[in-house]
Amino acid sequence: MSMRRFLWVAVLLLLVLPVFGFKVIMVTDTGGLGDKSFNDGTWAGIQRAAEELGIESEFIQSYEQADYIPNLTKAAQEADVVFAVGFMMTDALAKVAPQFPDTYFVGIDIVLDNYPPNVITFVFKEQESAFTVGYIAAAMTKTNIVGFVGGIPIPPVERFRYGFETGVKLYADLHGKNITILRGYTNVFDDPKKGKDLAVSQFAQGADIIFAAAGACGNGVIEAAKEYFTSLAGTSDLAGLIDYYYKTGQAFFAIGVDVDQDYMAPGAVLCSSMKRIDNAAYYGVVWAFEGTFESGLKVLGLKEDGVGLSPMKYTKGLVPNRVLAELEYLSTLVKKGELVIPDTQEALDAFTTPPIEFPF
Repeated sequence: MSMRRFLWVAVLLLLVLPVFGFKVIMVTDTGGLGDKSFNDGTWAGIQRAAEELGIESEFIQSYEQADYIPNLTKAAQEADVVFAVGFMMTDALAKVAPQFPDTYFVGIDIVLDNYPPNVITFVFKEQESAFTVGYIAAAMTKTNIVGFVGGIPIPPVERFRYGFETGVKLYADLHGKNITILRGYTNVFDDPKKGKDLAVSQFAQGADIIFAAAGACGNGVIEAAKEYFTSLAGTSDLAGLIDYYYKTGQAFFAIGVDVDQDYMAPGAVLCSSMKRIDNAAYYGVVWAFEGTFESGLKVLGLKEDGVGLSPMKYTKGLVPNRVLAELEYLSTLVKKGELVIPDTQEALDAFTTPPIEFPF
């Protein structure tokens, strides 16, 4: 090939390659990457799709709510797919997406009044995964006091609470326990110290298990549980914590949220209430890339494998097999629609435990 022809081929490649480039940009909420929760879970799904498809992926950090519209606008100007992460971005997505009809938008934890052809959003039945951890918390508490630490009391956070309280009530009613639930909110998602302070307060009031649905604030709840359990057992080693629990029946536990957070403090995180935001993000990218993108709202629950209980890698052996079997049976009832977990305060207030007979 002559030098002149080589140069022409090189120029043509430079002109053609960008046409076939495909780029995804995620706009975080104020919690940001590194929250080990909501934003990290969404980013993991995007990364998985990007690696499989060989496409570009970037993120833009939001530091305050005023960043949402400019960040989404900037992303839409550069990317083929834009992710708006979090309920607090609802209004911004509704304003920006119609201005860029040739860009796909994926909203996580967002519901719109109207859906342009280029927008898909995912919401989750958080209450269906949260009831599982509530049931386990009620079975495992020795003080009969458990805690809930929420972030900002937006619908997804509140659905976690409704489910958690329902799970506690189910176990208490079925087994004749009387359990008190402590509640507190950090009113932000990005301040672990506030989460830790609330957890310390609830532990001081007698709680021995606390469920955190508070974004990065929940990291502080996990830290508090680890410190309290370590102080109680005299060791932070997983084997030592497990051994202490088997010998005394005493512990301080946190319950993680959004993703499997059990690894963050092995032995001190009892379990995690997972929502498969990673799967939702993955499918959002793949559908856009393959041209099978269908606008509208997608709702994911236990039946769709969109929420669930963590594998409990470190602590499953602590939970009696009977409890796990009961929970599996109840989860089956939920998937069949025979047991409906409340998703509003009104439904929670009206909820009564139905007559349930376990087939074992």
